[in-house]
Amino acid sequence: MSTVDVVAAHYAASDRGDLDGMLAPITATTTWTEAEGFPYAGTYTGPDEVRENVFFAIGKDWDGYTFTLAELVDGGQTVIGLGHYHATNKKTGRSFTARVAHVWKFDGDTVASFEQIVDSVPVAAAID
Repeated sequence: MSTVDVVAAHYAASDRGDLDGMLAPITATTTWTEAEGFPYAGTYTGPDEVRENVFFAIGKDWDGYTFTLAELVDGGQTVIGLGHYHATNKKTGRSFTARVAHVWKFDGDTVASFEQIVDSVPVAAAID
């Protein structure tokens, strides 16, 4: 499976609501960075930390949280997913849509790192 196929499979799992499928390419040494200014900012290592600190936290705080992929850029060992997040905050009832880029870096056929780059202003506005 090519690097772009690995990332496409992650997004397909996301569309199905399949967390295990989403985490399948994340190894014990993969780093996952959520952007500064985003509610779950930080760098997490391995699927357990990502599950707990990102996906479980999102599920606790938001209804209907989705990522809609607009474009997948195949750069070989770097794959970029461009799209939008959308969700409604459970506490405030406010929704947001935010532009986002995901940068996936590979070491051979293994995901070495993931980095989120996001317009966090609309996200923060939905929380406050």
